[in-house]
Amino acid sequence: MPPVKPMLAKSVAKIPAGMQYEAKWDGFRAIVFRDGDEVELGSRTGKPLTRYFPELVEALKERVPERCVLDGEIVIARQGHLDFDALTERIHPADSRVRMLAERTPSSFVAFDLLALDDESLLDVPLSDRRALLVRALAEATAPVHVAPATTDVEVARQWFEQYEGAGLDGVIAKPPQVRYLQDERAMFKVKHERTADVVVAGYRLHKSGPVVGSLLLGLYDDHGRLQHVGVSAAFPMKRRAELIEELAPLRMDDVAGHPWAAWSDEAAHESARLPGAPSRWSGRKDLSWVPLRPERVAEVAYDHMENGARFRHTARFRRWRPDRTPDSCTYAQLEEPVRYDLAEILGSRPR
Repeated sequence: MPPVKPMLAKSVAKIPAGMQYEAKWDGFRAIVFRDGDEVELGSRTGKPLTRYFPELVEALKERVPERCVLDGEIVIARQGHLDFDALTERIHPADSRVRMLAERTPSSFVAFDLLALDDESLLDVPLSDRRALLVRALAEATAPVHVAPATTDVEVARQWFEQYEGAGLDGVIAKPPQVRYLQDERAMFKVKHERTADVVVAGYRLHKSGPVVGSLLLGLYDDHGRLQHVGVSAAFPMKRRAELIEELAPLRMDDVAGHPWAAWSDEAAHESARLPGAPSRWSGRKDLSWVPLRPERVAEVAYDHMENGARFRHTARFRRWRPDRTPDSCTYAQLEEPVRYDLAEILGSRPR
């Protein structure tokens, strides 16, 4: 019964050997529950997605076993390419618009795991066995329901990593063949073409040219549940900067009281601790005033690496809003630095 929290993946720098490999789909993670005429689509956070994809509900009734629980990805394909923006448009409060978009940009479901079949829970069954049961259970399924391709050949996985990017997929998932289905645990591995993170947008600074957004202030929650400032995203066209002012207006706070970064406004606090909002030798007298936002909006950003494991080394690159993610899910746990290279190998400290 819903909710079921999906098993998660940890970022790694290269494709590990000895795994089952699948493409990393660029869509909404979803757990499908079917019991006869009842179908529920659960999001990664456990909230229902059912009302946003009515065409998919009907397709699932016709194409999956009468009683089952599936893990997979809801995607929208347009002109042979995955379209995440079209997918986010489906999360709309008006039922009439949802129905209109269901006809204009119909969705598909790509299944990659089977969690229950008939009366049997498969959570404790090894992945390799669950995969065999999934292929058998959906052997007759047709579009828009699909079984994700999988392989145990690492060379094939490397080819997928290079080839599938052109279709809008963003990497490869590697799964240990014997792993049980571990809810909400990072028991799998993901290799992406660029490192990305889902972050909380908790404020912004104005642009020097006028009342438009100069940079978004980004945060991640630490192990103690504190929202830490991890960097900014600032490379926007001028038109987009003006649009962001309007988009973020409903989240603006009248003052910083109650904001996780309220201490930034206290000059005495900067004297006793190096807070992220403090001036630095790089900023000098630059205006660091900022507009606090209720920390409720999640964005996906791209970054190169972390500085001291705490913040983005360079300005992060804004990718998109993530309406399917909740702020409290944006933690440091999703990040993993690439395997460090021995500096001695570069500096030549070993005997020549």
